[in-house]
Amino acid sequence: MTAERKPEDATTHFGYREVPTGEKAGLVGEVFHSVANRYDLMNDLMSLGVHRLWKRFTIEASGVRRGQAVLDVAGGTGDLAALFAERVGPSGRVVLADINSSMLDVGRGRLADHGIAGNVEFVQANAECLPFPTNHFDCISIAFGLRNVTHIDRALASMFRVLKPGGALLVLEFSKPVLRPLSRAYDVYSFSVLPWLGRMVANDEGSYRYLAESIRRHPDQETLKQLMGQAGFERVHYHNLAGGIVALHKGYKF
Repeated sequence: MTAERKPEDATTHFGYREVPTGEKAGLVGEVFHSVANRYDLMNDLMSLGVHRLWKRFTIEASGVRRGQAVLDVAGGTGDLAALFAERVGPSGRVVLADINSSMLDVGRGRLADHGIAGNVEFVQANAECLPFPTNHFDCISIAFGLRNVTHIDRALASMFRVLKPGGALLVLEFSKPVLRPLSRAYDVYSFSVLPWLGRMVANDEGSYRYLAESIRRHPDQETLKQLMGQAGFERVHYHNLAGGIVALHKGYKF
C-alpha cells in the first residue's frame, strides 16, 4: 500500500521554516500584531531613514495624477498612502488595504494625526483575494509586503484583476544585492544587527529574525519580473536601489 501523496503546496516557507500552507497567514499576522506599534521607529532605525527616500522614489515613478484612484496593498502604517493622498488631491481616492488589523489601526491613527482623512479609506483585506471590482484602480502599490503573502502568484493575479487597463502596479521590496561584498555585509547586518535591534528596541528578536529570513526567501529581481509577466503585466521593468538591497518593479495592464 503506497502512502498518499501530499499536494505540492501542502507546505510553504515561513522564514526558513517549512509550515503548513494554511498556517502561514496566521503566523505572519502574529509577527505584525507584535511589531505594529514600533514598526515606523524600527523602519527608521533599520534603514537609517532611507526607506522614506525609497518610498518617495516609488511615488515619483507611479505617475499618479490628481483625481485618480490608488490602492496601496499591505499599506500598514500609511507611509505610501499619505504620499499618494497628497498626489491625488481631494478629488482623488486612496485605499489603504492590509490584512492585519493592528497595522491598520496604527495607520488610521497616524494619518489622522497628520490631518489626512478625507480622501483615504481603510480596508482589511487579503492581497490574494482583494474585495474590489474588476478594473477599478488607476494605480496599485505594495511596499515591503509581497514577500509575506502565502501565494505570490495569487496576489499578483488579484492585483492585476482590480487594476484598470492602462494602469500600473508598483512593487517595492527587498531584493538581492548586485555586488558580492555588499551581499556579505548585508548578511551580517540582517542576521546579527537586525535581530539585536528587534530585541533592544521592540523587545521582539524573533519577529525581526523572521523578517530577515523572509527577505532571503523572496524571489530575486529577474524572478519577480517573470512572475509579474506570468500574471499578465506587460512592460515589466525594475530599478535597483541601494545596490539591489531594494528593488522597485513596475508593470502595466493593457
